[in-house]
Amino acid sequence: MSKHMDMLLKARDDQLSSISKAINSTEIPVKEKHARRIILGTHREKGAFTFWSYALGFTFPSSSILCWKFCHVLHKILRDGHRNVLQDCTRHYSSMVEIGEIWGNLHDRYGQLVTLYSKLLCTKLKFHTKHGDIPANLEITDEELERAAGTDINNVFQLSVEVFDYMDAELRLAETVLRQLNSSLAMTTLTSSQCRLAPLIQVIQDCSHLYHFAVKLLFKLHACLPADTLQGHRDRFHDQFHKLKNFFNRAKEMIYFKRLIQIPKLPESPPNFLHAASLAKHVKPVVVIPNEDEPEMQDDDDDEPEPLIEVDSVTTSSVQAQPQQVDIFDQTFGPPNGGFDDRDLQIETLKRELELLRAELERVKAEAQRYITQLKSQINSLEAELEEQRAQKQRALVENEQLRMELEATRRRNTEHESLQTTFIEAEKRAQATEQRYNKLKEKHTELVSSHAELLRKSADTVKMLSVTQQTQEEVERTKQQLTFEMDRIKQESDMKMEEQRFEVERVKRELEEKMAEVTRIKATLQSSEKTSEQINSSMTALQTEKERLMRSVSEKEAELSSLRQTAQLQQSSLQQERDKTSRELGELQGKLKEKTSQEEKMKQKLLEEQFALLQGTITEAETIIQDAIAKLDDPLHIRCTSSPDYLISRAEAALGSIDKVKKGHADYLRNMSDAGTLLRSLTQFSHLTADTIVNGSATAHMAPTDHADKLTENCRSCGTQSLLFLGEMKSKATLQKADPATIRIIIQKILHLGQELRPKGLDVRQEELGDLVDKEMAATSAAIEEAVRRIDEMMSQARKDTTGVKLEVNERILFSCTDLMKAIRMLVIASTDLQKEIVEGGRGAATIREFYAKNSRWTEGLISAAKAVGWGATEMVESADKVVLHTGKYEELIVCSHEIAASTAQLVAASKVKADRHSKKLTKLQHASRHVNEMAANVVASTKTGQEHLEDKDTMDFSGLSLIKLKKEEMESQVKVLELESMLDNERLRLGELRKKHYEIAGVPLDQLAEGNGETSSLVNPVTMSPKPLKPSLMKKPPLAQKPNIPPKNQFAYSFK
Repeated sequence: MSKHMDMLLKARDDQLSSISKAINSTEIPVKEKHARRIILGTHREKGAFTFWSYALGFTFPSSSILCWKFCHVLHKILRDGHRNVLQDCTRHYSSMVEIGEIWGNLHDRYGQLVTLYSKLLCTKLKFHTKHGDIPANLEITDEELERAAGTDINNVFQLSVEVFDYMDAELRLAETVLRQLNSSLAMTTLTSSQCRLAPLIQVIQDCSHLYHFAVKLLFKLHACLPADTLQGHRDRFHDQFHKLKNFFNRAKEMIYFKRLIQIPKLPESPPNFLHAASLAKHVKPVVVIPNEDEPEMQDDDDDEPEPLIEVDSVTTSSVQAQPQQVDIFDQTFGPPNGGFDDRDLQIETLKRELELLRAELERVKAEAQRYITQLKSQINSLEAELEEQRAQKQRALVENEQLRMELEATRRRNTEHESLQTTFIEAEKRAQATEQRYNKLKEKHTELVSSHAELLRKSADTVKMLSVTQQTQEEVERTKQQLTFEMDRIKQESDMKMEEQRFEVERVKRELEEKMAEVTRIKATLQSSEKTSEQINSSMTALQTEKERLMRSVSEKEAELSSLRQTAQLQQSSLQQERDKTSRELGELQGKLKEKTSQEEKMKQKLLEEQFALLQGTITEAETIIQDAIAKLDDPLHIRCTSSPDYLISRAEAALGSIDKVKKGHADYLRNMSDAGTLLRSLTQFSHLTADTIVNGSATAHMAPTDHADKLTENCRSCGTQSLLFLGEMKSKATLQKADPATIRIIIQKILHLGQELRPKGLDVRQEELGDLVDKEMAATSAAIEEAVRRIDEMMSQARKDTTGVKLEVNERILFSCTDLMKAIRMLVIASTDLQKEIVEGGRGAATIREFYAKNSRWTEGLISAAKAVGWGATEMVESADKVVLHTGKYEELIVCSHEIAASTAQLVAASKVKADRHSKKLTKLQHASRHVNEMAANVVASTKTGQEHLEDKDTMDFSGLSLIKLKKEEMESQVKVLELESMLDNERLRLGELRKKHYEIAGVPLDQLAEGNGETSSLVNPVTMSPKPLKPSLMKKPPLAQKPNIPPKNQFAYSFK
């Protein structure tokens, strides 16, 4: 019984001693072993009576650090102590409140922390006193939490509010501690910083459980209550979530917490309580405390350890005393068998010392390896920061390129404005009323020039920032190289020291082996000379001398060992200094990196604001232009202005195109708000074209009927109003995304429809589109020739596969000649197109190309007819050649097609030659091309006839077996056949002449008007058809054959071109 009491008293004394050592005014963290003893004491006495009896004797108003460490210890015993500790602490609730109020009124850094900590502990006591089912360490299962919350939704609601209050108290304390550390730039390796950070371990443990409680309770509330009722709960949870995530992330970065606690990772975004399925994705955060003993130093006032036995002194004293006690028998006959003398003891002592040296060497190796590992990790972190700097540099280069592109866009806008300025100067000569618009545009140009200069300055600033970033990167590279060099040097020195130590150990081993061999030899000498005492005495003297020498050797080894220890300590201190220096440099680099990041964010935001300001300026100018156009509707001076429906239609179509560009630019700007160049250009074009549509619509309405005039004016006014509304939406950030020009498009389409209705009904649309039709027909002819060449190549490949011998040779000769003809026709078309452009540019003067073609309509119709004839002839030749190769057609068809192509090209040359200059080089080129076409057509005819002769079977005319009567009969039959063929030939010639006459009658050109033109003498009477495909029969729409060998034509029409 008395022994048990003694144990209790000793445990109580240990607990009181730990309390006094843990809670003091020294700015060091509470040691884990002291807190563990206090917690074990609460479990031993099943309460905190001893703790509070001792704690009430502290003078809390005297030291804020004392109060801070008291709160820390109290927090730990509340979490890990006996369950009755909560009741004992509740009895002293007023004392804790008093501590918080005392230090809350004083301006002290620890005093502010003590106030927040006392409030946290009071909140913890109230919460766990009210909810007894939830322990103070908050470690309960989900089922126990459900039972604690109950089934009443009001209780669940109240519990969630209390959990939020609990979490707020925890987070306020953590934020204040971290803010003070940031403001003082403290390092976590300092004891003063660790004293503040130590209580945050318990805060992290509490917060992980409270976060899980809040998620579970909110999902339960959302399952029973409407979402609108819980909006405040969701907002409060989101705020606490972001604070807790920030707190955990900052704590993970601190070296102090990495060896003491494993902090959980929260999700990237808070749970979605509006979807019950999100509960399945929730993972409870778990905090892990590593089971490692805290590496603490021995306290000065701790129990003194038992003294170690000095083996060397004992051995030395025993060895020194032993010779005095040697027995006479041993002196005479030596030690007994199996006994040990002093040399054996010395050898054992040296072996033990050698083992100690080997262990010390291994420890030094491990320490050096650990330092090398730490340096490698620091180098890796610096390399990662270097990569991040490179990424920052790349982003800066990209932004610089974007600014350069914006600069180029601004320059292009300046060029466009210069062209607009030239246009407005010309317009000023036509009408004085447009002078105001020109002045406004000039002012806008000045603003754009100023914005251009501002962008140039921004580009220069960006270049400067890029250079600073490059310098920072170079500094990081130099730091990395220095660290690598230092690490290599330290590693080399460590290896050299290890090699020296290994050499010394081996040398000691060799000496020991030599000494043992000497001892063995001495023993043998003693045994052999037992009879001579003088020899024994001399041997003992020699051994004594050897012993002294060995003792001196041992002393020297001890001195070497102490020097090695000092060298290791110096090496360790140099490594520590290098690590501190690296940490400081790393902190400086991180600060510079954060500063550069903030500067880049500010520049990006400034760029976005300037882009939007530029957009607003452009929209303002566009509104001014459209408002000026709307003002023209009611301007009395504008009544005398008139415009044609055709010009109104062209302006309306251009405005519709600009609306599409505005929509595309709007979408591009919403995707990338740092580039407004496309939107600015499209808005500028849109405002001008819309204003032109409004002004020309009003001018057209002055000459239109009343109903159409009213509708046109009203639509123009609506167009201006809707345009201003659209620009107003584009001008504000709030309505920028929903701005849509669809209403403007509908109104402009109505204006376009009214313009089409106002066009003269009797207007020959073909006359207006005549110029476009010439270009289309020439392009279609070139396409037809290209298609013909491609098909001939395909037929050539197919013929080589399907035929051989003479047939293959004939087919290849015909197809080669057709290919040469098509190439000659293509060169002719190109020469004709070049000559036509020269004619138009030389003869149109101030008129447009379309007006020139409309003025010379007969000449234009001749060009169109000739181009169509060439394209049609190429297509028909390909078809005929295909039939000839496949033996389904006649060779005569291919010959006729060659004649048709020659005639069509002759017509095209004649039509181009009418208005050309006689000394034109392009006309000479066209004539050469025409002659080349005729030669190639003749080659086609010759190749066809030759092939026909080779392939036709000719029977030998052998009349030797016929009698005179039979010969006469054959002669008469041959004459009859000749007469029939001549009759058929005459009939076909008559039919061909009638077909040609009918051809010109259908074309609508009487024979007596063939020599009349549009104010000019022209003989181009070839008809123009709007359909690109000829009607059947195919020969009815073709010009006369240019060459008819051996067939005199029945009807000839004279063509004369001037």
